[in-house]
Amino acid sequence: MPGADVLDVGTGTGALALVAAESGAVSVTATDLSRRAVLAARFNARLRGLPVRVHRCDLLSSVAGRSFDLILSNPPYVASPGGVPAKGADLAWWAGADGRAVLDRLCAQAPPLLRRGGVLLLVQSALSGVGATVDALTAQGLRAEPVARETVPYGPVMRRHAAWLEARGLVAPGETKEELVVIRALRS
Repeated sequence: MPGADVLDVGTGTGALALVAAESGAVSVTATDLSRRAVLAARFNARLRGLPVRVHRCDLLSSVAGRSFDLILSNPPYVASPGGVPAKGADLAWWAGADGRAVLDRLCAQAPPLLRRGGVLLLVQSALSGVGATVDALTAQGLRAEPVARETVPYGPVMRRHAAWLEARGLVAPGETKEELVVIRALRS
C-alpha cells in the first residue's frame, strides 16, 4: 500500500483509512453518509496526525472522476426487515431484505474508479450473497474472488434480528454465528 491512492467507502470511525495512511499511502480519502461517522473519522485522523480527507456523501458521489489504486469497504450488508432505514444508526448495518442494497450499488459504482492494477477489497456476510458480489464485479471487468473467510459469533446487530433471519430461512434455527467474507477484485 505504500505510495497508493486509497479510498475507504463507508469509513465509520475511519479505522481502515487510518491504517492506510499509517502504511504509507500517498493519499487517503474516506467517505460516509453519517455526519457522526465523518466527524469521528476526522477527529481520529487529527488525533493521530494523519492526512486523511473525509467527505460526507452517499457512497461515492464526492469522488466522481477520481481514480484509486485501492478501494476498501466494509459496507452495510445485514439483511433487515422493513428495508433500508431512512436515517439513524441502523444505516451502518441494515441493507434491505436481502442485504444487498449497498453492495449492489458499490459493485456498480466502484470499478470505474479503479486504476489499472487497482484492487477493491470489501467485507460482507456470506448471508448477503458472495456469489452475487463476485458475479457483479466480474461483469464490471474485474477479476473477483473471496480471499478470506471467518466465522464469528453474532454481534448485537445480528442477535437483534436473529428470529427474523430464522423465519425467512436465511439462517438455521438457533444459529449464533455468521461467516464474514473478504472479496478481492482486481482491475487488470
